[in-house]
Amino acid sequence: MEAFQTASDVFFVLMGAIMVLAMHAGFAFLEVGTVRKKNQVNALVKIIVDFAISTIAYFFIGYAVAYDVTFFSNANVLSGKELVDGQLAFATSGFDLVKFFFLLTFAAAIPAIISGGIAERAKFWPQLIATAVLVGVFYPLFEGIVWNGNFGIQETITDMFGVPFHDFAGSIVVHAVGGWIALGAVVHLGVRKGRYSKTGGLIGIPPSNIPFLALGSWILCVGWFGFNVMSAQSVGGITGLVAVNSLMAMVGGILTALIAGRNDPGFVHNGALAGLVAVCAGSDVMHPIGALITGGLAGFLFVWGFEKCQAKWKIDDVLGVWPLHGMCGLMGGIACGVFGLEALGGAGGVSFASQLVGSLGGAIYAAIAGFVVYGVLKNTIGIRLDDEAEYYGADLSIHKITAYPEDDVKAS
Repeated sequence: MEAFQTASDVFFVLMGAIMVLAMHAGFAFLEVGTVRKKNQVNALVKIIVDFAISTIAYFFIGYAVAYDVTFFSNANVLSGKELVDGQLAFATSGFDLVKFFFLLTFAAAIPAIISGGIAERAKFWPQLIATAVLVGVFYPLFEGIVWNGNFGIQETITDMFGVPFHDFAGSIVVHAVGGWIALGAVVHLGVRKGRYSKTGGLIGIPPSNIPFLALGSWILCVGWFGFNVMSAQSVGGITGLVAVNSLMAMVGGILTALIAGRNDPGFVHNGALAGLVAVCAGSDVMHPIGALITGGLAGFLFVWGFEKCQAKWKIDDVLGVWPLHGMCGLMGGIACGVFGLEALGGAGGVSFASQLVGSLGGAIYAAIAGFVVYGVLKNTIGIRLDDEAEYYGADLSIHKITAYPEDDVKAS
């Protein structure tokens, strides 16, 4: 029975890893549908190559930084087989390997998030360097603090407020960290050419393909149930509460984004993601009504944040990843300390003070990391395409082909 339980856990976590891996297709198509046609190929290539770089960085460095686990053993040990009386005996079925795979898909979400903010004007190779540094060092440092108790920070929070900082599926560890790192990247890059008039007025750049944008949102929504539910990392830890809370937050985000965004399809489809971002932290402790409210607040916050970034603050965040992941992730981490309380129908075991400190700490850490990493790259090798390359688009400038080469031939 023990062997069967272990094998079941391996399969469960593996399915979760595959579902979250599929979410990266969602990131890709969300970006493809939002950017202009001349940058669609670059969006696709960035996401898949960032994932490859993330895998190497996390396998050789990041996972050890977060969990002090390496994979420099022989294949029998890695696969969970051990020598017992000279015979190979079934042990863990390689659980550490599938756990690495699962958590890698979370780590690789960091550059996937950043990609949407820096779209249409970022150099390709400097971004891959940033990916390696962020996934290999900066992300796992914070991941290890929250999810592995590194450096005793969780113990300190517990001593101060009675309970540790709670982030079940990554509102802060993944989304807020990714979003606030992206803020630094976007600010260092500056605005796209033609985004604002000479008088400072906003010039609209509509999404290139709403169906692709919607497809990206749907893929992310479906995969998110693997992201959240399978964060339990064992069959015995499965709870339908996480699934229903994710569902309620998603629909809450859709409805408020529909209203606040005045029926705009981009806001509606991103509103679903905003709700899911916000509920990750407390999806295991909130009541479904609390999750619905959290998702609804996130949908409104995303629309407000996106419009403020573009029109007032002149932060040209193409997909709105700072409002979506940064702001909504931060709000969700704090909301866990409200709607997770027993007094509001939650399961308890959380406190507002712990969530406030942990959430703000994660956002500040990520913002510093983003400004430092991209600031160093900007002042050394450069991070932005030149004016001509940006004019012709990243597809031709970097990859030498567009998404619609037949149309290019006809036009010529």
